[in-house]
Amino acid sequence: MSTTDRRGGSGISQRESLEIEAANASGTTPVVFVHGLWLLPSSWDNWAELFKRAGYAPLTPDWPDDPATVEQARTNPEIFAKKTLKQVADHTAEVIRKLDQKPVVMGHSTGGLVAQMIAGRGLAAATVAIDPGVFRGVLPLPPSVLKSSGPFLVNPKWRGRSITLSFDQFKYAWANALDEDEAHQLYDTYHVAASGMALAQMGSANINPRTEARVDTMNPDRGPLLILDGEKDHTVPWAIANASYKRQKRNPSVTEIKKMPNRGHALTIDHGWQEVAQTALDFATRYAPAKAS
Repeated sequence: MSTTDRRGGSGISQRESLEIEAANASGTTPVVFVHGLWLLPSSWDNWAELFKRAGYAPLTPDWPDDPATVEQARTNPEIFAKKTLKQVADHTAEVIRKLDQKPVVMGHSTGGLVAQMIAGRGLAAATVAIDPGVFRGVLPLPPSVLKSSGPFLVNPKWRGRSITLSFDQFKYAWANALDEDEAHQLYDTYHVAASGMALAQMGSANINPRTEARVDTMNPDRGPLLILDGEKDHTVPWAIANASYKRQKRNPSVTEIKKMPNRGHALTIDHGWQEVAQTALDFATRYAPAKAS
């Protein structure tokens, strides 16, 4: 059964419905993991298990129409082509509104942007944004970004198309801090096509006044926020993460940033994922414990 099978005409899949039911039945704090471009919800499986063992109720929502498996995704890459940031944020919000408790929200890359969008709507008990994508007001554009994503950002032909990275592109943008064998293993295990539309929306965030790549950083109900960034990340370098932090720290809630040493953009799925996950878990435990006291 594909994750795109929907229940009762809802935008929520059967898989997601089961996660929602399990979270509500558990009586513990939910954690919603939002994946980014070039990945699927299964990329969070290790994290979900770690947080479950720590007493949380994990959920890994789809982007709308996500295939169930990497193999299915590779046979139909165009299904990703025109997915927009608002579609993803609205779908994630739909899942969250079915929960009995306000969740912790965590996202990686474009999912880190979506997590901040969700927090800006006041729907998160706490948020961790890992290597987060840019939003309006985040201005730095380091050279490594132009090399890793620039061809897709500046060429309008990619706007409504799906984008699959070659291995060499993946190695530079995601796996530059890893050896060749691990880079190949991650590429073969996780990589799928991505939405050219969502990428273009981030690329034009500061020139399009109606951009969907927009975060309400001043909502007093945003809740605590931690931004994590890989020291060697070529796709979301420290300059971008730190610029996001500077926008977010104006919020009255707790706002923190941490650099993960010697890590690239694949830090949530590579051999060192547990160090990153534990940092996120420690933050969640501080501000949104698994069980309310």
